[in-house]
Amino acid sequence: MTTDELIVEAREGVGHLVLNRPRAINALTPAMLRGIHEALDDWSDEGSIVRVEISGAGERGLCSGADVRALREHVLTGGDHMEFFEVEYAMNAAIKAFNKPYIAHMRGITMGGGLGVSAHGSRRIAYPDSAFAMPETIIGFIPDVGILYYLAQAPGELGTHVALTGNPINATDAVLVGLADEIDEADGEAPASQLAAWQGWIDECYATDDPAEVLARLEAHDDPAANAAAADLRKRCPLSVAVTLEAIRRAKGMGSVEEVLAQDLTVARHLIPRPDFLEGVRAQLVDKDRNPVWQHARVEDVTRDEVLACFA
Repeated sequence: MTTDELIVEAREGVGHLVLNRPRAINALTPAMLRGIHEALDDWSDEGSIVRVEISGAGERGLCSGADVRALREHVLTGGDHMEFFEVEYAMNAAIKAFNKPYIAHMRGITMGGGLGVSAHGSRRIAYPDSAFAMPETIIGFIPDVGILYYLAQAPGELGTHVALTGNPINATDAVLVGLADEIDEADGEAPASQLAAWQGWIDECYATDDPAEVLARLEAHDDPAANAAAADLRKRCPLSVAVTLEAIRRAKGMGSVEEVLAQDLTVARHLIPRPDFLEGVRAQLVDKDRNPVWQHARVEDVTRDEVLACFA
């Protein structure tokens, strides 16, 4: 089952999954997604396997996410983009439902789809060097792979802030918002929580279902960190920011990761073919000019009907 991109090994009762694209920070391809799912299916009924552990090759991190550059090319050439998401989300659900311990080593960069292969595990180990993020609003998409299930349950509005801004958080904050369970401090001391220090203005500014009101509160707040968050949100795709806020509010009322994944699939069907996704990936990962031209100039220009249409 081992390929160049995914090492699948069983040793002494442990099934090992090693993401093996270190130059790309182990960005996920369809073959890797299928390989993980197939391995879990095989090991679930294999009596000699008592647990599974997933890690990433190289020094930079577990996984930077899905290979969205390849996905963009697939969309541009008329390919079926939904197949990728169907495969990925089915694998995410298989991790959540796996009948044995699934231990994720979330070293270094663990973002986007990298959280999809780790945060649904039964034991999620962060490290002092870990950097977690769901940065999708900067590429014209929303935080997906079922992660809004956890962020919707985070204390106060911390999960809303993490979802909308997409900014990296450290290991301590990942535990705080429910993306990790523990921190392995064998190689260093756990960092202090940044989100805990900010919770006052975060809870105050994000406690609304109106994305334009979120921006107004952040920009008017007397804490410079709130103003910085507003500036970050102004750089993100306005439609993505608005749809993400709606998605996390809906996720709060959902009882399972599977329900959130179903919502993610619906939103992907609407957002991925849009010019915003193609433009966001171009600006961030292809041309790297970091200067996307979004379909809406501001969050305030996004209508409620446009947001609701993404959930139809």
